[in-house]
Order: sequence, then structure tokens, then C-alpha cells
Amino acid sequence: METIFILNIPNFYASYYLYGFNKVYNVKFKMDKAFLKYNNKPILIFRVKNKIGVINNDDPVYFDQNLYDQVDAFFVTNKLLDNKLYHQKKVKSLFPHYPINILPLYLILFNFGLIKYLKFKTLLREAYILLRRPSYKAFNLKTEKDNFVFFSSSIWKNEPETNNIRAKFIRYCKSDNRLDFEGGFVPRSDGDNFNFQAELNQVKYPPKVFSRLSKKSKVVLNNAAVWGAVSWRLAEYLNQSLFVLSFPFKIELPVPLKHEEDIYCIEQTSQFPEVFNNILNNPEYHKNIAKNGKAYFTKYCTPSAQAKYIVKVLFE
Repeated sequence: METIFILNIPNFYASYYLYGFNKVYNVKFKMDKAFLKYNNKPILIFRVKNKIGVINNDDPVYFDQNLYDQVDAFFVTNKLLDNKLYHQKKVKSLFPHYPINILPLYLILFNFGLIKYLKFKTLLREAYILLRRPSYKAFNLKTEKDNFVFFSSSIWKNEPETNNIRAKFIRYCKSDNRLDFEGGFVPRSDGDNFNFQAELNQVKYPPKVFSRLSKKSKVVLNNAAVWGAVSWRLAEYLNQSLFVLSFPFKIELPVPLKHEEDIYCIEQTSQFPEVFNNILNNPEYHKNIAKNGKAYFTKYCTPSAQAKYIVKVLFE
């Protein structure tokens, strides 16, 4: 069995990949002092034989050229289509994924390194966050859903396009009498809700409750998040065999999700009525797209599949 050496202590953003590596390979922690500054960051640095790779799960706020120059492959969750830095030769795109609860693995793998390299308050916070995340589960295929739609989202200060798409989705779902809608925008802590008062929902759903309600949803919305990043929810939606209604991606996937096959793509919010009419009037149409999305997840996105993909690409 191949051994993968983890060279830093990443934060919970990297939990999916640590879990995948541990399922497929022999994983060992070996702190590399060259990468101390990346501890408790959304960056996982690893070595296989003589090759060093990085998995960067951060929002694409900036590109770490210095880290890129030190490694053999630079895997990114958000390989932006319109940013030349993300099109350098060693930058490799990743499949959708989401943070999961790996607290036992986290404690066993990093062991005393957690105390040696992290502040105590930081360690407690990471443990708390991981504990609140859902554990990974390969959900059974189940496409039959009631006409229930769940959608809850933050209001982003610098993302008016994202906010407006989500607000219009909330409005539409509330207005369609055929749908039983739950959710809305989570009020901002600073009180500035950008005139979305009518779309607010006072309930803030913990991650496990969010996952459980999403699983029941007839349709789920996917659109770009902060700085064009892909939403964490996408992978979980596909895993749960949900019908994904998606706006155009601003990032590159290793294998694109196909319109009207794996997901349903639109470009305008004015298309909401047409899509919902198709879904509600054609159960087989809904079933086929949801089923194909689940098949895409099973083939490419499981933790084990992604671990194998990363190691394979590292040596290409």
C-alpha cells in the first residue's frame, strides 16, 4: 500500500481529502518546517515518494505563487476560468467535495502535533467545527421526493449577483403554490441585510440539520459563491441524488457536469417557472437528471475516487 505523508496540519476545509487518503492509502503525519505557516489553513500539503502536492481548498481570493513554485502539483477546488494564474501548468482542478466530520482521524493522525503546532484555542475551535459537520455517508439512490424545497443562504457583502439570484429563487419558491418551501436568507450579524428583509429567515440551520433538510428537497440551487468559488453544497447534493438547478460555473471541473444529463443549467432567473413546470409535470425527467447526478458523484467525487485521482495526476 502506498504511503502518503501529510506535511502540515490543515483545517476542516481539507477533511474530505484526509478521509479519502486514509481510506485508500497508508497515511502518516510528518511536519515539514518549510510549511509551518500553512498549519490550520484550508491547505493540505502532502508527499508521495519524491513528489509533493498541494490541495488548496480556499476561496480564490489570491493565488499563492510561492507555494506553487515549491511543489510538483497544485490542486485547487476553485480553478477560476477567468484568472490566468490558475491556468499555469501545475494547477490541477478538483471535483466537488464538502467538509465532513473526521474528528477521530484528526486526533489520531496529528496526535501530539496538535498540541505542539496549534494554539489550544485553535485546536478546540477545529474540534468543535469538525464535530458539527455531518459524517461522510454514501447515500443510497433515492430520487422520489415530495414537492418540498429547502434553501438557506448567507447574504454576501461583495457578491450582489449571487445574492440576487438566491433572493429570486427564494421569492419564486415562496410564490409557487405547488411547493412547500422552507428557508431563506440568514440575517447578517452587522444588521445590513441589503434590503432583503422579505427573504429573511430567522432560523440558522446547523450543518447536520441543513444536510437532512436538503436531502428531502425536490430541487436544489447551485450558483457561484464568494469570488466565483463553487459551493460546498454541490457535492453533497449530488451524493444525495438531488435534482441540481445550476447557474454557469466560474471554475473548471476535471470532468464537466452536463446540462440536462447530470444537472440542469440556466442563465436567467426568469427561467425558474419553466424549469419547475418541467420538473413537476414530468417525474421521469426529474428522476433521470437526479439519478445521473448521483452516478457522476459515485464515479468521480467520493473521497476514495478523489484520493486515487489526485495521486494518479501527481505522477502524470
